[in-house]
Amino acid sequence: MRRHFILAALIALPSAALADEGHDHHAHGKKGAAYDGHAAAMGEPGDAKARNIRTIEVAMTDAMRFKPAQLQISKGQTIKFVVKNTGETKHEFVLGTESELSKHAVEMEKFPEMEHDDPNAVSVEPGKTAELVWNFTKAGTWEVGFGCLLPGHYSNGMKGKIVVK
Repeated sequence: MRRHFILAALIALPSAALADEGHDHHAHGKKGAAYDGHAAAMGEPGDAKARNIRTIEVAMTDAMRFKPAQLQISKGQTIKFVVKNTGETKHEFVLGTESELSKHAVEMEKFPEMEHDDPNAVSVEPGKTAELVWNFTKAGTWEVGFGCLLPGHYSNGMKGKIVVK
């Protein structure tokens, strides 16, 4: 019995290591410490109880588009994204730089069952709504600042622009 358990563990180990491929899909940074995870170039995870929080509704469609596709945000603003999947297939809303999102989209093509557990991402089933709160502490223009990284979605144009002034 013990040999079967060890054999099963050895067989599972390489596939678990490959599925992660050096990428941490869990929240980076610690409370009180500087955030160093995905989308850090824009800011950090926000507090849903922050004063003067602004709500932005974003729809995700099966036409592989976000509505709106461009967001204007003020530096220092905390945004509560209310993300609604209006389609019939699962979609994601992931904040990040174009290089982060492009790299991660390639990983998702290799490992389509990968689930996100990052503060900059939500996965939304058809007809459902999810929330993501982000504090935009840094100014900049990101031609691609958010996207859906499910296989085939990002490469078919499911991405959007963020301007923080």
